[in-house]
Formats: sequence, structure tokens, C-alpha cells
Amino acid sequence: MLGIKIRQAGNIVILDLSGRIDVDSANLVEVIGQCVRDGYVDILCNLEDIEQIDYMGISVVAIAYKEVINHQGRVKFSSIPAQLKSALAVSGMDRVIEVYASEDLALNSFKEDKIIEKIKRMQLRRRFKRLPIDLKIELKTKRDDSPVCLKLDILNLSAVGAFIFGCNKFKLGDEVMLIMKLAPKQEELVFAARVVWIPDKAIQPHEYPGIGVEFTNISTDNQQKLIEFIERNLSFIPSD
Repeated sequence: MLGIKIRQAGNIVILDLSGRIDVDSANLVEVIGQCVRDGYVDILCNLEDIEQIDYMGISVVAIAYKEVINHQGRVKFSSIPAQLKSALAVSGMDRVIEVYASEDLALNSFKEDKIIEKIKRMQLRRRFKRLPIDLKIELKTKRDDSPVCLKLDILNLSAVGAFIFGCNKFKLGDEVMLIMKLAPKQEELVFAARVVWIPDKAIQPHEYPGIGVEFTNISTDNQQKLIEFIERNLSFIPSD
């Protein structure tokens, strides 16, 4: 069986793998699956002590990789012995996974990813205009046993998120669903979102109770409908 030792570097789980990655290496999928279920979605696989990987082992790596990606995580690989690189190249996996010559380079890449992601998010927020508006929506959670707030007000809307007034039943990171109808067609649209901001009652009393949400996995079609709705309504607002 594939040998796996687990350690951590901050929020990154490092798996030191040893032996062979083959048909009997399902424990790699199990360990990675447990990591993501425990909330650790940044994973580094150190292959320095791997002796061999066959085509069934490539399939195991692909399944483990997909498990992390499906949980919006990142998995990277470091210190791959030279004799293993040909198997990855022939299978095409070297074009899918991120491979680094050393553990330090791989760990630094996680930090660089976060910096780039933050910059892109800031650029995205600047790119899309925000519309001050009083728009009635319905808000609910993805889980039936969680609090539900219905018929609330969106006071600020963009193509990447919104500020919703009238509900204080959620916490940061909660997954919610927004149901809204946009004029003039009154077509019902449903958006998945994540709570990313909660105003402080003492500091921001005029915005409490409320939540700021960021849309997740929004389709291009729905985002375009939001952009058109926002642009149309902004045209009616006098500029300073």
C-alpha cells in the first residue's frame, strides 16, 4: 500500500508519499477526501520517495485531483523523481497538475495564488458598476435546517454581488440562494452566493441588519442580464 505521512505548513496539508502509486493506492483518495471534508483544501503531495507510478496509479492521482477541485481547493505536486516524469507526460497529466521542483517553491506558489486571486477580485469589483436600488428579493439557504429570510431588500447590486438589508440570521461564509425578478421582463433568476460581509451594529447602524454577498458560480447568461439591468437603471440616475 502507498505510504502516506501527513504534516502541515499553516493551512496547507503536505502529504509525504512513499512506495508505489498503483491500483492499490486508493488510500490516497481516502486521505485527500478526508482532508477536504475537514476543511483543508490546499494540499501538496510530495513525491520525492515515490519509486514507481503505473497507469492505474495515474488514474488514482486524477481521482484525487478531481476530489480537491470539486471542493474549490488546490492540489499541487513537488519533487517528482525523473523516472516518473515520462509516465505523467505520456498520460497528459503533466499538463493538468501543477508540478514544482521543490517543496519550498510549491508552498510559495500557494501564497502567490492568493495574492493573484485577491488582485483579480479587486479588479473584478472595480470593473462592474454598482447600482443603488430598492429591489425586493427572496433569500434562503441551501440547507433545509438553516434559517430562512424571505422578501428582503437589495440596496446595492452589482454583477458580482449585492448588499441585502433586513436579515441578521447568517454568519460569514454561509451559502445562500437569492431569488429575484428583474424588470422589464420580470424573469425569475436564482443566484447562488456566499456571505462575505456583515455590518457592525455599533459602527454601521444604518446598514444593520444586513449582509454583503458575493455571487458564486454565476452563469455568463445571468451575469449579462444583471449587467444590462444595472446599466439600464444607472442611466436614470443623474450624474454629479
